[in-house]
Parts: sequence; C-alpha cells; structure tokens
Amino acid sequence: MSANVEQNQRPDYDPELQRIADYVLGYRIDSQEALDTARNCLMDTLGCGLLALRFPECTKHLGPLVEGTVVPHGARVPGTQLRLDPVKAAWDIGAIIRWLDYNDTWLAAEWGHPSDNLGAILAVADHLSQQRVARGEAPLTMRDVLEAMIMAHEIQGVLALENSFNRVGLDHVVLVKVASTAVVAKLMGADREQLLAALSHAFVDGQSLRTYRHAPNAGSRKSWAAGDATSRAVRLADIAMRGEMGIPGVLSAPQWGFYDVLFSKTNKDQQVKPEGQRRFSVSQEYGSYVMENVLFKISFPAEFHSQTACEAAVRLHPQVKDRLGEIERIVITTHESAIRIISKVGELANPADRDHCLQYMTAVPLAFGNLVAEHYEDGFHADNPIIDELRAKMVIKEDERYSREYLEADKRSIANAIQVFFTDGSKTEQIAIEYPVGHRRRREEGIPLLEAKFKANLATRFPAARSARIFELCKDQARLESTAVDQFMELFVI
Repeated sequence: MSANVEQNQRPDYDPELQRIADYVLGYRIDSQEALDTARNCLMDTLGCGLLALRFPECTKHLGPLVEGTVVPHGARVPGTQLRLDPVKAAWDIGAIIRWLDYNDTWLAAEWGHPSDNLGAILAVADHLSQQRVARGEAPLTMRDVLEAMIMAHEIQGVLALENSFNRVGLDHVVLVKVASTAVVAKLMGADREQLLAALSHAFVDGQSLRTYRHAPNAGSRKSWAAGDATSRAVRLADIAMRGEMGIPGVLSAPQWGFYDVLFSKTNKDQQVKPEGQRRFSVSQEYGSYVMENVLFKISFPAEFHSQTACEAAVRLHPQVKDRLGEIERIVITTHESAIRIISKVGELANPADRDHCLQYMTAVPLAFGNLVAEHYEDGFHADNPIIDELRAKMVIKEDERYSREYLEADKRSIANAIQVFFTDGSKTEQIAIEYPVGHRRRREEGIPLLEAKFKANLATRFPAARSARIFELCKDQARLESTAVDQFMELFVI
C-alpha cells in the first residue's frame, strides 16, 4: 500500500471508554456505606460552597454571562438567588465548592477532589427535575443525586489510582470533566452510543495544565478550574444528546490520540514510554470503593497533603506560642507528594499561593493555634510577619515509609511530623500524625466534626430555623433520598 494514504477503517470505541459507559449504565448501587458516605459528602460539599460566598473574589465570578438573562426552569446556585442555565450553573456551583480548598479529597498516583463533580450533577438534576414537574412527570430524587455522586467519585478515583496525570503536566480536573460527563449524560437519558460519544469528546478536548497550581505561578484559577471542568462536561453531554458523533479512537489513535499526544511521558524522569505502553492502568472494577474511602477535609481549609501537619502544629501551639522568637528551626517530616506539590520558599503572592504552601499552613497554626480561610488573605499575612519568619526556619525532610504507605491500598496514609528546636538547645517532642481526621480510619471521630462544620457553614448564609430544617433533612438518609431534587434545591435559595 502506498505510504501516501491512510487506512480509513473506523475503530470500535476504546475499551477504557466502554468500561466507563457500561459501569454508569449498568451498575447497581447497593452499598449502604457508600450511600451514607455520599450523604455526608453532599452536606460537606454544599457547606463548603456556602462558606465561599463570603469571599468577593469568588462571588465576582457568579451569575449569567448576560445580565438579566431569564432561564426557564433554571438551576439554582445554593446560597444565592441565581437561576441559571445548567452549563453556567455547573460552573458557578463547581467554583463555590472548590474555592476554599475545603471539600473532599482523593490521593493516589493522581490527586483530586471527587465532590467537584457535584457542580454538574446538581445543576443538571435541578434543571431536569423542574422540567419534569412542569410536564406533569415525576422529578428526579436525591437518591439519583447520591448515586450519581458515587459513580462520579468512582470514575475519577479509580482512574487516579495508578495513572499520574500530574507527571505529564496535566491538571486533575481532566478527571472531573470525564466523570461529570459520564454521570450527567446518564441523568439526561443517554443511551450507550450517546454516552460513549460524550466521553470521547471529554478526552479529545485540550486539557488544563497544572501551571496554576505550582510555584511560581500558583493562582486563583485553581479555585475555579473544577467549575470550568464541570461546566464543560454538561456542555459535552448536551452536544452528545443532540446526536453529535463521537471519536471512537480518541485515546489510542496513533500520533493523534490522547495517549500519544498528552500521556506519553509518565515516569519520574520524564522518559517517553514505548508505543503500546501509553495506556491507562486500571486494576480494579468500578464499584463504590472510592466513595467508601474518600477523605474529608474537616479541620482545616488546606491542601490535603498538609492536613496532618496542620493538626500536629495545633497540638504543638501551647508549647511554642510564648517562645516563637526563640525558635532555631522547625523540622517537618513528610511524604514525597507533599514535597512535590506544596513545599515552597520565597514570597507568596496571593491566597491561592498560601493555601498550597506546606510551610505557611504549618506556621499559622503553630503561631495562632488554628487555621481558617481568612488566614490566607493578604491583610492577615501582611499584619503578621511572624509567619514568614517561621517559614524561613523550616527544614523539610522526606520519610520513605510515609511516601510508601501513602500509596499502599490498605493504608493510604497522609503522614506528617513536626518538631521544634529552640536556640537554647531545648526542643519539643516530635508530633507525628499519619491519618487525618477525615480519613476512613477516623470516620467515627470525624463525622460528628463534619456535621458541626456543616452547621457552622449553614449559619453563614441562612437563619437558624432554615439551617435546622436543612440539617435535619440531610441527617435522615431515607427522607433525603426520597426528596425531589427541585424541592431540595429550593431550600438553598436565599
């Protein structure tokens, strides 16, 4: 055959896409633990969004692109009066959820925040429910939302277990877009071909770079990147539902596919993997594993690799608060991922820079006994030079066991240890914490704190009676699951 032509035989859809589609369309959620955890995740995620509405840098992004736009059966943005088309509503809900870096986390070869997908799920479910009611049909229920959350968590989390997108410079929101596309297409009534087409378009998109998450370019885009991804997911699902054809070989096509273009450098020293090895590694079936094991950010609005460091710093605060000027050095023992993502020195330019700095997130609770969202703001940083003084005295060390157990399936620790040394030769004990409060191993301890966090966040936006009504509904698994989505969302309108 001439070298001047290509063989134009259209392939089947890549098996990776087919497995996702078959899971979404065929898997039955029967894990009560997953459903219960999803309910807690729903509370926590909505609370994070409500809290973010206190910050003008977040709220300036919200609302219709054209002021005064009226959308029939528009999706509600919790904590506001906004009713938007599902694409922009997903953007807004996703942005408020992620703004303060306070919603759930999944840590593996890739990192991410599976509840980011709730932006797309709620926007689409609310809009569809209102449409159904207007036609005299039964609305979607919150059980549908919880099941979509479990599936979105699973798709994002299982793909993250052994596939490092960060090592090729891609941001983890690619997985938010893929997971959200799959589950909202199902909510829209997609058949298998439509769902596969939507997934293929999610992968063929140019993907976000991680540039905005790392020094020296860290900035506020990381706070709306997930909202952007969920918004795109809704748009792609809608395109597929209109009959747009898919791209079957989107992953595996030689030269032009996702693997060759964007996933070809995957090992630590960035050597190109041989052709044929540039594929996702998925060693377990899709089920409900990720939701059951997800990590909640309960104590601190901080990048998750620092959560145990923050907790250790709070414990050390009584021993150092009156001796801050006598500190010679602070030794933080941590794991490889924390070093790669959030260990940085030099000037911190903005709140987004600070909430991704291990040293900053340790210095604040050491000095003040706590870490809250306001501690990242420019004014607080400028008024408290002790923070940078403490940062300058920090030494970061890797513990190889911490790094190893971070990836072990039966552990998945996120360990940090802190010890403070003084100029007179004295020192504190080393405080080592291997599992944060939000870890599955600390669920019994963590859930009451998560509920308290949700109550506090509700109180930032609603009067006491409304807050109590929402909380009691969210506490009751059976009643919540049977509640119509449009009725649930109405509770969050101010």
